[in-house]
Amino acid sequence: MSDFYDQLETRSPDQREAELFAALPAQIAHARANAPYFARLLADVDPASIRDRAALSRLPVTRKSDLIALQKDAPPFGGLAAVAIGQLARVFASPGPIHDPEPHGKDPWRSARALYASGIRGGDLVQNCFAYHLTPAGSMFETGAHALGAAVIPAGTGNTEMQAQVIAQLKPKAYIGTPDFLKIILEKGDELGLDVSSVTVGHVAGGPFLSDARAFYEGRGIAVYQSYGTADLGIVAYETPARAGLVVDEGAIIEIVRPGTGDPVPEGEVGEVVVTIFNKAYPLVRFATGDLSAVLPGMSPCGRTNMRLKGWMGRADQTTKVKGMFVHPQQVAEVVRRHPQVAKARLVVGRQDANDTMTLRCEAAESGEALASSLRETLASVTKLKGTVEFVAPGGLPNDGKVIDDTRT
Repeated sequence: MSDFYDQLETRSPDQREAELFAALPAQIAHARANAPYFARLLADVDPASIRDRAALSRLPVTRKSDLIALQKDAPPFGGLAAVAIGQLARVFASPGPIHDPEPHGKDPWRSARALYASGIRGGDLVQNCFAYHLTPAGSMFETGAHALGAAVIPAGTGNTEMQAQVIAQLKPKAYIGTPDFLKIILEKGDELGLDVSSVTVGHVAGGPFLSDARAFYEGRGIAVYQSYGTADLGIVAYETPARAGLVVDEGAIIEIVRPGTGDPVPEGEVGEVVVTIFNKAYPLVRFATGDLSAVLPGMSPCGRTNMRLKGWMGRADQTTKVKGMFVHPQQVAEVVRRHPQVAKARLVVGRQDANDTMTLRCEAAESGEALASSLRETLASVTKLKGTVEFVAPGGLPNDGKVIDDTRT
């Protein structure tokens, strides 16, 4: 069986560039003709002229951080969708909230290629532990697994003991989910005396795949690979057995730009990831993700010839992912708004025992367990994640404008 999903992965860089940019003018014309937002944004653009990276770089960017306001002003998708809502396969409501459309068709999020690179094949059984409720990750990877011909256990999140029991009973080959949750399941299986050794392959996304988690899986003989994507774009890049950066998906054009601008940076310089995809239902052009990365020189030792990203290197804005969920500065502001006793707050995201942590540090004239308990409840309600609360004296937080401080390395 081939090491490659298809021949697109091994075409020459020049051929790939030529074919992508030969297809781009029609996609831009489609976006301008069918998506009201792009009709306005690209009104003065001649689609036929966008045939190389220099021309593409002159188009305006659309920032993920603006989607909440855009969708509020023009629900449900801010005018970025090119089809009516009833023509979609699924509609999601991600935290923020941001509404994400899923079109009909085979592998609409382009995840099959990334799963294949991880070692998942037709006929395999995979346990998909991404959420199926409102957020798109569960469907994103299930549709890719189905495109490969694999069977899926729609396990979703939580229910750790049941997750371990399902592995022991059904013996899936592969796990799909957030980087830390497989560790939690396997440790629960060990605690219960269950045989969870059938899982030998993993594909993770939705958060940083850090060295402590990698070492744990390697110690158990599980080959775990990661991908990078968003709920708006689908898969952007994915890890291969070479373990040498993330190979860019064949259905995307990636630019690395200077944060706060649309200006491409030299190869190797860290900047914001900007993506253009060929999705007809949601034709995102120069979509600025808010994520930082850099282009690695040369080609992957695995034989795939596409551009490689160094990986997720932080946020160009302060939005971050905790346990696979986006947390936005607007959400921290909403917590403060609900508690007039708090003058200012900063959410500190950290790492302990291979798990993500959140601590809400609050400037407050008064404190105490009653207020702390109420703040913890509000934080969980707004972000859908649990965290702790610490109080500091008025003026005790740095005056640097930072609302979310991600201290993970």
